[in-house]
Amino acid sequence: MRTVRNMAIIAALAAGVAFLPRGGDVAEAVLTAITMTFLAAISYALYQAYRANHLTMLALPDSRRLVLFSAVGLVVLLIAGTDKMFSTGLGTLAWILLLGSAGVAAWLVVSEAKNY
Repeated sequence: MRTVRNMAIIAALAAGVAFLPRGGDVAEAVLTAITMTFLAAISYALYQAYRANHLTMLALPDSRRLVLFSAVGLVVLLIAGTDKMFSTGLGTLAWILLLGSAGVAAWLVVSEAKNY
């Protein structure tokens, strides 16, 4: 019964997008609002993690802090440029490689910080 109810909700939403005037624009606005909420939640979680580990961040050498903050900045830029980079195959490959390198850099700094 629950599955039928969920399918009816999805069908009603799809019918609204397909048959109402400007339904695609409304769907685009809702998707943008959900994305912005998700990014705000991630930003808040990172802020809380920074506040919880502020002393550890200050104990890191300047070079390691630079690597960590550069990795975070790279991820922010990748999120901002996702649409442009995903428009080509080479851009998609570069996006994946850059995201991986930022993740590895952050992981190395965090794992090294545990030794302090």
